[in-house]
Amino acid sequence: MSKQLKTISPIDGSVYVTRDYASPEQIAQARERATAARQHWKHTPVAKRMAICRRMIDAFTAEKDSIAEEISWMMGRPIRYAAGEVAGFAERAHYMINIAEEVLAPTTLPEKEGFQRSIIREPLGVVFVIAPWNYPYLTSVNAIVPAILAGNTVILKHSAQTPLCAERIHEAFAQARLPEGVFQYLHLSHEHTEGVIKAPEVRHVCFTGSVSGGAMVQQAAAGRFIGTGLELGGKDPAYVRADADLDHAVETTMDGAFFNSGQSCCGIERIYVHEDLHDSFVEKAVELVKRYKLGRSDDPDTTLGPMVRAKAADFVRSQIGEAVQQGAIPHIDPTRFPMDQKGSPYMAPQILTEVTHKMRVMTEESFGPVVGIQKVSSDEEAVSLMNDSEYGLTASVFSSDIETATQLGEQVDTGTFFVNRCDYLDPALAWTGVKNSGCGCTLSHLGFDHLTRPKSFHIKTSL
Repeated sequence: MSKQLKTISPIDGSVYVTRDYASPEQIAQARERATAARQHWKHTPVAKRMAICRRMIDAFTAEKDSIAEEISWMMGRPIRYAAGEVAGFAERAHYMINIAEEVLAPTTLPEKEGFQRSIIREPLGVVFVIAPWNYPYLTSVNAIVPAILAGNTVILKHSAQTPLCAERIHEAFAQARLPEGVFQYLHLSHEHTEGVIKAPEVRHVCFTGSVSGGAMVQQAAAGRFIGTGLELGGKDPAYVRADADLDHAVETTMDGAFFNSGQSCCGIERIYVHEDLHDSFVEKAVELVKRYKLGRSDDPDTTLGPMVRAKAADFVRSQIGEAVQQGAIPHIDPTRFPMDQKGSPYMAPQILTEVTHKMRVMTEESFGPVVGIQKVSSDEEAVSLMNDSEYGLTASVFSSDIETATQLGEQVDTGTFFVNRCDYLDPALAWTGVKNSGCGCTLSHLGFDHLTRPKSFHIKTSL
């Protein structure tokens, strides 16, 4: 096993970052520091924790330009969009800070003669956060900031594709004068990651990644009676009703499908369009996508960057090729995008019609720049197809009839339901999934429930 991680940039295939993996001794020391810091941090007033987190955000956002450049080189997001992740990080962190004091306050029950009763929220202890590369800051902030606000200590393991993200967050907390041991990061191999999950000091694991990765986390944690928050895959659907605003639906769903080169767990991967709008929708969608510019992520004119690696792009190409063999119709000529090449992370976007659920591209997570559009004749057919999936992260309906669209949302198996929008996390709403999209919850006031445990006080005041 290699003792170093190497981050290969999808821009040009160069080695962008090299880091040594943490040794067993360094891992043990990190666990010891996190455990030692627990008691002091647990008893630190919430207001002080909030102030430190606010200073962290200030320090982090001050480096937005260099952070954006690093994101672009590490995972391929176009530089014109990369700074948006810094803004999203700050938005989510500020929301969790602003509600922390109220959410974490003790609950005092109504007076009962001769008794005092209350419930407090106790931190769990050491929280292990395992973060992915596709939205390296937005996924990690969902767990890191509320965990620290709640009085836990945190160890972060970031993807080998985006190791500088862990270092940037650590630097920002250091500038904010967070006490030693409260937040640490480790560059870990898969074997050592599994070892940390099994470590007795770790009392909760937050994981964002693949379904197979989530299964590994649960297997490693089995028998220890600790919590696991798992945000896993998605095959998120959108349904465009006959009464939808066509231009808005096209613009929104295409952005939801192709932003970040389709590498979003809550991106739109399949679209069902009512037969009355289907042909017009497809025509407008194709014209819009043809205007995308595929290119290097560091080019300010690029609107569609490379996928994270060539292997991922070739997987999506295989889905498309198989679907076409089964009768799907491709609408984008890859030659319009000169950088597209088999065996390369640069991949042209693709829109497919005449698709069915017998095709992998409509049932298996693509995580790339392709979307299938299927014609439907009724709301009932659309809902049935939306639910015909092993995933359930988000789903969208586009309609001018908000009441009917909302009623359809009640029938869809999903963690988040949108009307007339998609692919967005509101930090005030619970972020969760059903089926193979995972379990647990981050964001909103409910996110704190998974990072604390209730402790009841039942005091008899008169004898």
